[in-house]
Amino acid sequence: MSKSIALKPRLNEKTYALAEKHVYVFDVDKSVNKHTIARAVEAQFDVKVLEVNTTNLKGKAKRTISITGKRMVNAEGNRSDVKKAYVTLAKGQSLPFFEAVEEEEAKEEKLQEKIDQAAAKQAAKTEKKPRGGLLRGVGKRSGARGGDK
Repeated sequence: MSKSIALKPRLNEKTYALAEKHVYVFDVDKSVNKHTIARAVEAQFDVKVLEVNTTNLKGKAKRTISITGKRMVNAEGNRSDVKKAYVTLAKGQSLPFFEAVEEEEAKEEKLQEKIDQAAAKQAAKTEKKPRGGLLRGVGKRSGARGGDK
C-alpha cells in the first residue's frame, strides 16, 4: 500500500535550499496522513525518515472573462487544493532530485578555477621586468638622431 502513494516532488529554488538541510518537499494526496507518507518515502527511496510536516494549501480563486460578440461571460473558478509534505531525512542521506544541479555547479567551479589560474599566470607574465642588458637603459634617446639630453 505504501508504494502506491503518488509522491510528486516540488522542484524549485526554495525546495533546493531546503534539500541542502535534508528536507524534501512533496505534493501528496489530501487524504494521506504523516505516517503513510513516511512509510512511502522510506519504501520508494530506501532512506530513513526522521519527521514529516504537512500543510494544506487552498486553491486560489480565479476568474476567466470571455467576450464573444455582444455577450460577456464571467466564469469564476478555483485552482485545486494541494497538500504539501516536508520530509526530513537522517544525516548523510539524500534523494536524487537535485543531483544534476549539483553536478553542474561542480563543473562550473572547476571551470572557474581553471580560468582563475590562467589569469594569475598571465598576470605573473606581464608583471615580470625585462632583464637588463648592456645596451638597455643607457639612455632614452640614444642612436643616430637623439643623443643624450
